[in-house]
Amino acid sequence: MAYIQFLGAAGTVTGSKHLISTGDPRGRDGFKVLIDCGLFQGPKEWRDRNWRDTPVPAKEIHAVILTHAHLDHCGWIPRLVKEGFRGQIYATPPTIDLCGIILPDSGHLQEEDAHFYNKKKKSKHDPALPLYTFEEAQAALQYFKPAQVGETVALSSELSFRFVRAAHILGSCMAEITLNSEGQPRRLLFTGDIGRVQDHKSAPGKVVHSGPAEGEVADLVVMESTYGNRQHPKEDPLPELAKLITATAGRGGSVVVPAFAIERTQKFVFILKHLIESGEIPRLPVFCDSPMAIKAVEIFLKHDEEYSDETREMIRQYGSPLEWHGFTFASTPEESKKINDAKMPSVIISSSGMVTGGRILHHLAQRLPDPRNLVLFIGFQAPGTRGFTIKSQASEVKIFGDYVPIRAQVAALEQFSDHADPPELLQWLRTFHNQPTTTYLVHGEPEASSRLRELMREELGWNVQVAQYSEKVEIN
Repeated sequence: MAYIQFLGAAGTVTGSKHLISTGDPRGRDGFKVLIDCGLFQGPKEWRDRNWRDTPVPAKEIHAVILTHAHLDHCGWIPRLVKEGFRGQIYATPPTIDLCGIILPDSGHLQEEDAHFYNKKKKSKHDPALPLYTFEEAQAALQYFKPAQVGETVALSSELSFRFVRAAHILGSCMAEITLNSEGQPRRLLFTGDIGRVQDHKSAPGKVVHSGPAEGEVADLVVMESTYGNRQHPKEDPLPELAKLITATAGRGGSVVVPAFAIERTQKFVFILKHLIESGEIPRLPVFCDSPMAIKAVEIFLKHDEEYSDETREMIRQYGSPLEWHGFTFASTPEESKKINDAKMPSVIISSSGMVTGGRILHHLAQRLPDPRNLVLFIGFQAPGTRGFTIKSQASEVKIFGDYVPIRAQVAALEQFSDHADPPELLQWLRTFHNQPTTTYLVHGEPEASSRLRELMREELGWNVQVAQYSEKVEIN
């Protein structure tokens, strides 16, 4: 009997890894596929799992199907290869292009962090080691193989898949799995992260396709539940955003925006351009301090088939964001340091989005103690991350081993999320052509998953379960 085992994003919102095996849960060998291969982030108890080998040896996994290029879904791939995986990693062409920058960058940052902690003697490990290196991440890229949206790919005599749009970020897709086990076909749907149903006022700035593919047919669904217990605000966030930026500039402060380099930075840059050109905010210098975000913009411009109509029109009118007047994209450390030397009011966008690492740490260490400044969150902050600590109105936060006082204004705008909330998820689920036998909720904190389970049971009458870490479920 085939089975699924939840090796990540079960009981937490990171580390997505779901194993499908056509073998028996009690040991019979079969074809093994991993859906996503992400890093655990947040609390130490989860991060420690990044250092553990997979329950199934990596060399016994035949293939990986990757839904999209966020680290919590793809960031453990170099470690999987380091452990001995030698199969194919299937993803859409934009996802492969994005992984080509995000994975080596992840390796580089881990090497930098290990070097810093060894130099400062701030780690209990001697020596502190990176999970994987830049070179190891580069080496993992050779195993990627493109699959087009809608193309059926046969992986074995028992298992095939195709990608359908998830509308989360550039290139993101859900994975439809067809499993022919014991003579009876089964359709499995792994959603990855589900994009929002487009509403130009409450979900502004969408730069790629809006809304996930509708009309699905599935016997079993594995679905994200990131926003399972809360709804996005319905009001247009742009007036509030303009008010926050204008007020900060008026008191001589700068706006620091932790943002994911993939998608969120591009979205926010386009919104700032709109607000500046419409006269709704002052014409402040905008610094995008993320080499990966710069490369992501270049990849985004390459894949114009993914554009939303609004994005297509802005590029037609203003050209490439990399050439906009007043927008500076810092690629080198020297250019990054110059931003910290600039004293005038400005907007600084830098990664990582949850303040777990990267150049944003330097900007926050410098600007958090000054009450004139504003730290603006435009994305989800997982419990245990620095971003969560700052957003929770703590008095201080630990950066580079030292405690930095938080005196700057802290604000958050939830409308910029690229995750569907419960009403949007229900709207999408009602388009299904059948009722799945079972739906397993993953990629959510326990309260979020539990609340969405109850809502889906009440509103849809579906059989919904919350996946547990390392749990095996038979596909019958």
